[in-house]
Amino acid sequence: MKNRDLQATWAYHNGTKHSYESIRGNRHYLDWENQPIPFKIYSQLEPIPLPQQLSSSGTTALEAISSLEAPTKDQVVPSIQTLAEILYLSAGITKRRSYPGGEILFRAAACTGALYHIDLYLVCGDLPDLKAGVYHFGPQDFALRRLRDGDYRNALVQASGREPTIANAPAIIVCASTYWRNAWKYQSRAYRHCYWDTGTILANLLAAADARHTPARIVLGFVDDAVSRLLSLETTREGTLTLVALGNARSQANGDSPPVDPLTFETAPLSKTEVDYPAIRAMHEASSLESEAEVIDWRGQTLENPSRQTGRPIPIAKDRLIALQPLGDDEMARDSLEDVIQRRGSTRQFSRESIGFRQLSIMLDRATRGVATDFLRPEEAPLNNLYLIVHAVEDLLPGAYVFHRDSRTLELLKEGDFRRQAGYLGLGQEIPADCSVNVYFLTDLNKVLEQWGNRGYRAAQLEASIMGGKLYLAAYAQGLGASGLTFFDDDVTDFFSPHAAGKSVMFLLAIGKSVKRRT
Repeated sequence: MKNRDLQATWAYHNGTKHSYESIRGNRHYLDWENQPIPFKIYSQLEPIPLPQQLSSSGTTALEAISSLEAPTKDQVVPSIQTLAEILYLSAGITKRRSYPGGEILFRAAACTGALYHIDLYLVCGDLPDLKAGVYHFGPQDFALRRLRDGDYRNALVQASGREPTIANAPAIIVCASTYWRNAWKYQSRAYRHCYWDTGTILANLLAAADARHTPARIVLGFVDDAVSRLLSLETTREGTLTLVALGNARSQANGDSPPVDPLTFETAPLSKTEVDYPAIRAMHEASSLESEAEVIDWRGQTLENPSRQTGRPIPIAKDRLIALQPLGDDEMARDSLEDVIQRRGSTRQFSRESIGFRQLSIMLDRATRGVATDFLRPEEAPLNNLYLIVHAVEDLLPGAYVFHRDSRTLELLKEGDFRRQAGYLGLGQEIPADCSVNVYFLTDLNKVLEQWGNRGYRAAQLEASIMGGKLYLAAYAQGLGASGLTFFDDDVTDFFSPHAAGKSVMFLLAIGKSVKRRT
């Protein structure tokens, strides 16, 4: 089985690390004349417009991001209005700004380079005001396009190894990437971004679904080729990343699906030419599951042993612990989820001002309560540990910290002003030097791969970015700014060592007060 050939992940991960030398020696440049368009456009399929009116859920952003999937026996079938709102709040266009050279379109969730290479598909049975089928979501005109007519959910039930939430889901969202739309700028490292950018979308999606009382669960275990065939993806250029079960309607998807015949659709060219990066395809293939039996075995290995640990126990210096100070629910920011998502952006300039320790406490507390997935229970130890470089947080010494989720404490690893070092670790940019705090997500990749195989690499990247996406929303809910960044991989590990020795960086988020907002 390809998934157990772990050298494939190490070859990709080590081969796509950033270092001072690799950045200086890279001759890649941005060919603006060949920049790909940020949409997958089906040229000959008729659009099915989605409802334009966005209702208010009455749920605050901080409430929505901290909720966990709750098992339900009630039937929950999302309407087309509910689906439209979830799609809009996950991957829709929230703002349009004109400039002399054209128009900038802002999306609901952050994406590396604002290149928006993640597409959402919908597979559903008959829903109120929407026929059963396989659909593609087009943010550019806020419409669905039907790829297949009929109820194909059982194809995903089989592909997912009969995952119960998929079997009972009236609707299933599938996330996929068109690699070139991101690789144009980031080359082979774009496969990491497949999961970074899916994770920020899913952070929004889970919050939007929770605010609409719609159960949602992320499913990472599935037969890749089967899902790609259903969506008619070009597997040399595109890859299926995750499934998301939406709603609950027992046993509706257990009948026979229509045959999944090959289909070909005409799509608008992305750019004049495309560059192939074989390392992306090799990593995706190496982490693919090839049969229903393998999916069942993979999921069984992940969940049957609740006592397992995914990483080494973290030593704790109890005399250096600082307890979080989260506010009570009645004291927190009351901005609605919808308002926060619509004003969210990626801060490009921070003011170097301090944020409150309680603000930081709320962000860490609410973003790390767990994620509803098929590979990890929310109450289990996460795959990633959060390490922080604190520059300016009231009542907290500047320095390097590690966050302990189980005790809701920060442990001071070393005290000092590390703005210069943080700027260097973030590829010499001003953003990580000027913000109030940088949050790094590090995982023990050896342990993760031992447990999950190569697919564990997908899981670790995805978990980190979902938590990062929740931090994004928690920051903006409190009037702060945030920005996702890339990094010098080994230098980050070295900075937090010996505590972080042997770990690998998955994600980085800078948080603070925006210069623009201050003005």
